[in-house]
Amino acid sequence: MLLLLLLTNAFVLLPWAGAGRIIGGREAKPHSRPYMAFLEIQSGLDVFICGGFLIRPDAVLSAAHCVDKKGRPRVTVILGAHNVNRRERSQQKIRVGQWVIHPKYSHKDLKNDIMLLKLKPRARINENVQFISIPRRNELVREGALCTVSGWGMTSPDGDVSDVLREVELKVQNETRCQKVSRKYQRQSMICVGDENRKKASYKGDSGGPLVCNKKAHGIVSHGYEDLFPEVFTRISHFEPWIREQLRRFAIRDIPGSPSSD
Repeated sequence: MLLLLLLTNAFVLLPWAGAGRIIGGREAKPHSRPYMAFLEIQSGLDVFICGGFLIRPDAVLSAAHCVDKKGRPRVTVILGAHNVNRRERSQQKIRVGQWVIHPKYSHKDLKNDIMLLKLKPRARINENVQFISIPRRNELVREGALCTVSGWGMTSPDGDVSDVLREVELKVQNETRCQKVSRKYQRQSMICVGDENRKKASYKGDSGGPLVCNKKAHGIVSHGYEDLFPEVFTRISHFEPWIREQLRRFAIRDIPGSPSSD
């Protein structure tokens, strides 16, 4: 019932961005993706969900639009989960005190759709909770690469909700596919991804989750279009210097002027 409530109240942006579902995928093997984070975002009486992923014991990457236009929401990260509607012993529930959104993030066209959340206390690293590597600045994922996206939610636009983590395999597409759909597509900071048969996709609610290629998180679920193909992911390698700088700040002190849920 909790997940149903979260999805019912989920925000929707156009084209689409927000609280979603894996379409045409499969249930992931429990704890096979120990970097996955479930984000519970409470703004007033509304509750939203997003995905995210652990890149360091004190840091989770996600999409900026997950907390966009919600004032100062309360954000809780759940790590080590497979079934988010059960109190699994593997789960670590951490209230997020601070996060930083990329300074050039645009709500209008979802450019620079990236956010870093600071975990305090740090995550306890074990077999069920681990972090994933991110690419260097010049490390690009090639067209045609098969990558995996994971998330919690509905398995079809009008289907039932899934309590368990699901995953789907998607192919990195030629950039021109996304450029034809939207003039706002930026090759340097976005990745064009999708299943040409339109039978597999991430969708509203998988936002913030990782696009994993060759055991690295190369993209972040950002937005897509109603026919589900193609989809746009934030290109992590483009933001690697910014991410490293924020991680250095995390290690030294609290981020000055950052939003806080406290």
